[in-house]
Amino acid sequence: MSTAVSPESSPTMQGKPLSIAVYPGTFDPITNGHVDIIKRALSLFDKVIIVIAVNALKTPLFTIEERIDMINQCFTSNDRVEVDTTAGLLVDYATSKNACAIVRGLRAVSDFDYEFQLALMNRKLQRRVETVFLMTGFRWIYISSSIIKDAARHGGDVSGVVPAHVKTALQTKFN
Repeated sequence: MSTAVSPESSPTMQGKPLSIAVYPGTFDPITNGHVDIIKRALSLFDKVIIVIAVNALKTPLFTIEERIDMINQCFTSNDRVEVDTTAGLLVDYATSKNACAIVRGLRAVSDFDYEFQLALMNRKLQRRVETVFLMTGFRWIYISSSIIKDAARHGGDVSGVVPAHVKTALQTKFN
């Protein structure tokens, strides 16, 4: 079980405690829906750590290094965004980074049941870390990394649903 971090050891910004959130996912690849959630989370928190969760049950198209690079390219001029990875319990990672929240995006009601169960388990493991659900922007509600990869694999145009550098990376992988 994680232990709470004392306020005295928390990072600060201009003398007040820094509010840090973690936004986990596989980001294989990062989509415009992810970017939208991250930008909106930045309006709520001082810092957002994008955490690439290593999931042994998934076989990603892109390496961890490629995903880190694609995410960093989306936020090159924003020092309030950090990218990291974890293979352990997310709530333990969040605690180790002094995060007060885990940000999760919801596209549809079907996402909620699973996300709600995860949030409750995280709450049981570490009461100090809250889960914050952000509804996906309406224009991104239908997209997922899996759907985008499938479209790109079959020659579909993924312009507008992923950043331009991600579209190029997908084309390179599938050509």
